[in-house]
Amino acid sequence: MSKKILIIEDDADIAAIEKDYLEISGYEVEISATGSDGVEKALSGDFNLIILDIMLPEMDGFEVCKSIRDKIDIPIMMLTARKSDIDKIKGLGFGADDYIEKPFSPSVLVARVKSQLAQYDRLKGSDKISTSKIMFGNIILESDTRRVFVNDKEVVLPNKEFQLLEFLMTNANIVFSRETLYDRIWGMNSFGNTSTVAVHINRLREAVEQDSTKPKHLITVWGVGYKFKP
Repeated sequence: MSKKILIIEDDADIAAIEKDYLEISGYEVEISATGSDGVEKALSGDFNLIILDIMLPEMDGFEVCKSIRDKIDIPIMMLTARKSDIDKIKGLGFGADDYIEKPFSPSVLVARVKSQLAQYDRLKGSDKISTSKIMFGNIILESDTRRVFVNDKEVVLPNKEFQLLEFLMTNANIVFSRETLYDRIWGMNSFGNTSTVAVHINRLREAVEQDSTKPKHLITVWGVGYKFKP
């Protein structure tokens, strides 16, 4: 069965180009032209990935991303016409998994879509890290069921946050640079910005640390990178 992709884009020409290239690559594609319609379709349809523009009528892409991410966990790729990192970091903060700058090559878009879907499938399928349960203090991570518990309460993490926490907990006390973490989790070292890692580390701290401003587990090693301290 082909994967279903939702494009939320108000520029009909851009949406049509994206749709054509994705359908040629074997995907089933639907288009929404407004933010509110995009949220409604995303929550009612059985989609595998969402391509989301930032500048939308009715609701901007950040609001759309948050509304979707609060309800479902599928890859969300945001599109931005701005060169500033602020929009990218803001989008990642709202739960986006990846971003692409406009103008972009349609073939690059397809490659990024394939990469996101493959990583998501690996996380859900049999290629996950073999350790079924990792326990450190008040944090329990179950790889097989993709669940995280903090103080015996379940915490729902988006795709990339779960992968990042799983990798760091599996390799506890080992310091990894931003570049290494980006390459291991996102797998697209030539495409991305390693500031993505810092955004997701901050989101993880808010989710699993008792005080995100004074983390006890997700530690920054200044000038080097990050590690998980048991």
